[in-house]
Amino acid sequence: MDLPCVQWQDHVAQKWRALEPKLKEQFTSLLEIDDVFRCGLSLVRQDDLDFLQQESAVYSVQKDAELAAKCRVRGNSSFKTKNYTAAALHYSKGICFAPSTSEQLSLCYANRSATLYHLQHYQECLDDIDRAVKNGYPSHLLHKLEDRRTLCFKHLSVHEKRREDDQNPASNDCKGSDTANSPSVGPLTVGICPQVVVDSTVEKGRHLVAVNRIAAGEVILTDRPYSCVLLPGMEEVKGKVGRCSYSRYCSTGCQQEAWEEHHRWECALGADLMAMGVMSQLALRLALKAGLKNFLLAREPIRDKHKECFNNHSSDPSTSSYGGSYLNVYNLLHHLNHHSPALRFMCAVTAATLYLKLSKAGPPPVSWSHTPQGPNKEGGDADWNAELWMLGSAVLQHILQLRCNAQAIVVLQDTGATNSPVQSNREIRIATAVFPTLSLLNHSCCPNTSLVFSTGGIIEPSGSALSADFSGGEAEWRHKAQGVTVTVRAAKLITPGQEILHCYGPHSSRMVTQERRCLLQEQYYFLCQCEACSQQQQDVEEPRQQEPGAEGRDLGLLCIKCKGSLKKRSEDREAGFVCSRSSCSHCMSLSDVNNSLQEIRVNLEKAVELMETDRPGEALRLLKKTLCQSGLILAETHPLQGELADATARAYASLGDWNSAASHLERSAVAIASQFGKESVELGRQLFKLAQLHFNGGSRGAALSVIPKVRRLLCLHCGPHCHELQELKAMEDCLQG
Repeated sequence: MDLPCVQWQDHVAQKWRALEPKLKEQFTSLLEIDDVFRCGLSLVRQDDLDFLQQESAVYSVQKDAELAAKCRVRGNSSFKTKNYTAAALHYSKGICFAPSTSEQLSLCYANRSATLYHLQHYQECLDDIDRAVKNGYPSHLLHKLEDRRTLCFKHLSVHEKRREDDQNPASNDCKGSDTANSPSVGPLTVGICPQVVVDSTVEKGRHLVAVNRIAAGEVILTDRPYSCVLLPGMEEVKGKVGRCSYSRYCSTGCQQEAWEEHHRWECALGADLMAMGVMSQLALRLALKAGLKNFLLAREPIRDKHKECFNNHSSDPSTSSYGGSYLNVYNLLHHLNHHSPALRFMCAVTAATLYLKLSKAGPPPVSWSHTPQGPNKEGGDADWNAELWMLGSAVLQHILQLRCNAQAIVVLQDTGATNSPVQSNREIRIATAVFPTLSLLNHSCCPNTSLVFSTGGIIEPSGSALSADFSGGEAEWRHKAQGVTVTVRAAKLITPGQEILHCYGPHSSRMVTQERRCLLQEQYYFLCQCEACSQQQQDVEEPRQQEPGAEGRDLGLLCIKCKGSLKKRSEDREAGFVCSRSSCSHCMSLSDVNNSLQEIRVNLEKAVELMETDRPGEALRLLKKTLCQSGLILAETHPLQGELADATARAYASLGDWNSAASHLERSAVAIASQFGKESVELGRQLFKLAQLHFNGGSRGAALSVIPKVRRLLCLHCGPHCHELQELKAMEDCLQG
């Protein structure tokens, strides 16, 4: 997905092994991106282009009415079983494949509008109805769409009236000493808050530091990606489709902007880009968007340019935030000399091959059409010539940068049948992007921030409790956020002088220090010295100070003989486990543990499938049996035990047994708290489901006791305006009324 397909990796690896030793040594000694690219370009042959052509043939990017019809049929099957989420996915895939002149396009739009209606996405339903009509929906069926349109307008008018009746200051929903006052309602803005400054040191590079107190829940920064790429298979993301089957857009304006900026040139390379992986496609987009002029400006001697990009107060809304300028992307670290020679070679050959494929597809991109010497003698655009190798060099630089600076965009996706009485969702990755401002944040295994992504249009404030001076004054905090955005909030109180930190993946609540440090060293090329790593390293060196439950003591695995906790026998991953109780010391091999976990996982997946096909009774019987099995080897804190408890709660809820469902969901919350922390957004979402169960079961006291905990956690991580908080308030009003 991120890297090129395995076949291309193997092809380039074989090419590397076949290089003469002298040429290998010469390539390895190159220290500049330009030199690495030119060397790679000189080594690409026609057989490399032919090989890519052969491998990319398996990727379908062309419109196909027959494929669209098959997707629509699958959607109809899911719709009949009331699995509207799955149905919407199939219809969306059909829309991607349907040619603009095909009747399948209008039929898929119309069918998806029906699923969106049942999912209560009424405005999106209306949008799809308009698209179906615009694309030639059969006239004898139009009455269905008009009836659905009328129902949508009725629902929307009811919702609007409720909103007017319930309009109260958002701060009423988010009381507490750890949360500041909420801002007035207005469009979300992009930039860094005034309580934070950009600093730079030799040890830490560019980073953010608090200059004033930042309360838990306050927005620290909001950023838009300089560019992003939707992952293959993410057709469920609602939006407009492009001229090929893999591009998606949130609006007509977004589609036109993308066409002019990059898609006009990358469309012809669609299958090649899918074979080359997401990082290569994103790197090409970054270069195409930047253009030759910005690339040359960024390459000038740095002098004090980094200070300029920290304090850019341009009136141009595209450049007045830290992340708006290409200079900030260009200056991200590429770690050329840290990558292995073989990896550098793969990246160089990949960039060179894409450059050659692009040059053969047509004239050069408009943004790169002028050489450094200016237009050609005839006054027209330059042809592909020697100077335009810099486009390929830019692509290579961005490929290397993205290995350490790309950000996965994750959103919550509804799972299971829509008629489920309890909300069920999971976090999925839908895209990869470059957020230049977000990239300023250094890593901590125990961060003081949390991230929330939005994929909407102009967004209402979703977060924060901003101070009064947030709403005005700072130019970089003014312009509106559209499309994809990321909001970073303080997860705890941050005092003046503290660095703003977030987690790159390895978290202290889910990995031991050595494993985290190893992963960070391999991908990001630094030895983590964060507070969590430093403290846990000290605990290892001074075991007498180590508290019960400290690092390495609890893997969530139980000894099958005495129920004591298992621990690793050694640092060797293949060594297996031993009981931590000296009176037992029973050993279990890694394969035995893995086989037991795999069997539990298979049963869990079967149970989920049964629930999705409306067979909760059968699912519950399988889950009860699996819980008995898992209890022999898994502690309550193990993530898999938490998933089992969550699925069991869903099964009981589907059968109307609210008390049993709540009991199992409480067990699931224990595992969530152990895995993600007692202050995590994951625990907040799990407790939100628990509040739903108590409410549905009429357990007034239990529901009212858990609602404040949910409100605090969701307000902390998602802001006072998230839809879950609105639902919580409605439940609370009903219970207290």
